[in-house]
Amino acid sequence: MKVIDTGLSGALILEPQVFGDARGFFYESYNQAKYREAGIDHHFIQSNVSRSARGVLRGLHYQWPNPQGKLVSVLEGEVYDVAVDIRRGSPTFGKSFGVMLTADNHRHFWVPEGFAHGFCVLSEFATFTYQCTALYDAKADAGIRWNDADLGIDWPLSAPLLSDKDGKTPLLKDVAPERLPIFVA
Repeated sequence: MKVIDTGLSGALILEPQVFGDARGFFYESYNQAKYREAGIDHHFIQSNVSRSARGVLRGLHYQWPNPQGKLVSVLEGEVYDVAVDIRRGSPTFGKSFGVMLTADNHRHFWVPEGFAHGFCVLSEFATFTYQCTALYDAKADAGIRWNDADLGIDWPLSAPLLSDKDGKTPLLKDVAPERLPIFVA
């Protein structure tokens, strides 16, 4: 497995070793020992799958309190996936990182607790999977605006399809400090 640093403390891209031939392919999508060696020593307790059409943007979502770390990947199609460090006191607070996740590149993206996360679909459809370190908590559910200019995210689309909720999220600078995660070194 190849581990690629994103420049955001704790956020990693993971490229599994893929074994393929004329019949198809095989790869380990998760191996606790290898992930622990890469610095991801978490217990996943919820697994989610979403399917979205071209142009859909989901995010930027986070939970506070009761944050979730997410190990995300694409089973069908392609998405542009983004993590934003929103941990108060972090040296990379407000910085984002984006990566293409596709069914063909088999990449996984580790989005640590304390980050906002979102993705947009670039293929006709995309089936997206994520393993979470905490259960979904509706009372802790929060988000920040997908096109917040201060975040500088270079989304590969300009007029995405958004949920009502995602269309009404605040700018990061407008989120009360107590509604943001805290950086722990």
